[in-house]
Amino acid sequence: MMNFKAEAEALRDELIERRRDFHRHPELAFEEVRTGSIVAQELNRLGLEVQSGVGKTGVIGILEGAHDGPTVLVRADMDALPIQEQNNVDYASETPGKMHACGHDGHTAIALGVAKLLAAKRDQMVGRVKFVFQPAEETAQGAKAMIRDGALQAPRPDVSLGLHLWNSLPVGALGVADGPIMAGSSEFTIRIEGKGGHAASPHLGRDPVLCAAQLIMQFQTIPSRNLDPFDSAVISTTMMRAGTAFNVIPQNTELMGTLRYFRREVRDQVVKRMAEMVEHTCLAMGCTGSMNFDHQTEPVNNDPTISQRMRERFEQIEGVRSLDTTARTMGAEDVGFFMSEIPGMYFFVGAADQTAEAYYGHHHPRFSLDEDALPLGTALLASAVAAYVLPDADA
Repeated sequence: MMNFKAEAEALRDELIERRRDFHRHPELAFEEVRTGSIVAQELNRLGLEVQSGVGKTGVIGILEGAHDGPTVLVRADMDALPIQEQNNVDYASETPGKMHACGHDGHTAIALGVAKLLAAKRDQMVGRVKFVFQPAEETAQGAKAMIRDGALQAPRPDVSLGLHLWNSLPVGALGVADGPIMAGSSEFTIRIEGKGGHAASPHLGRDPVLCAAQLIMQFQTIPSRNLDPFDSAVISTTMMRAGTAFNVIPQNTELMGTLRYFRREVRDQVVKRMAEMVEHTCLAMGCTGSMNFDHQTEPVNNDPTISQRMRERFEQIEGVRSLDTTARTMGAEDVGFFMSEIPGMYFFVGAADQTAEAYYGHHHPRFSLDEDALPLGTALLASAVAAYVLPDADA
């Protein structure tokens, strides 16, 4: 198998410099103008066919091989988060209130590294690689926007590949499970209408706060009493809006939260039970209720045949210490919209920062990662793509 690790290691300084530059200049969802411009310039320099403004601020680069063959989609996300960084490093965010706290700066740097490695071998390639640099992953809008703008057409990919730097795994550990590895995500809003009044005379009103409290507790019985024990779901009511004074029972209450699931059938079952609970609990307590769901992402499902092929390649790459076939998270990723149409594999690359004083996870103001994961991730992703477009590489 072609030794992409050695070639990726030769790019170490470039990968780190590029990742740190993106980190210094974070851009939120659909604001990735600077990042997208740098990506487009680099892809143009490498001789790819480049489309900018796909899905508003997304960029697509097509690397055409010398011979006909499959089309491989490589997806990387570019956006940052509305977080004030608290890390004391010389490449900390220079934009107040914005931070790369999830590794997307590394994902973009890695995908550009893969483009550089494969562009040097285009004369040996069969088919093509479609590099998709996506905006707005954190708001779950970017993948849908790019798909609406034709990201999965002309040409339509045959396989989808991507990675996520994962700072809860050590460098050298990979999460390479089959099936669902990241959850689908839905947001819910429930409005309860009661009858307000004086808090000292609750019998004269119909308390929507008490009704809301009943619903919050009832929702937790759905995973434990309505779902098959071998299925998984998380229902978290995270926001409650009610009242304006300590001595006033409010007229209405709003509940908001998130539902996570690995199978759409589970999602539909949970939504049905929540709707029944809202209707009947509100009726029993003299209130009325309405519920709205916004289904934001699809589960991220790894195709077992593709995953097995990738695992066989990954275990041959120097620096890979373990392949975790159980690694899953209820965290969500809108790459699921690509993978629900194009079979593929999305894998976790360990990036735990062993020099950090304490562990801080994704989306924390002190999130950090070990930059040794950058050349390793580049080698892994390049090798994954090579399985399809450089068939002689294994000879």
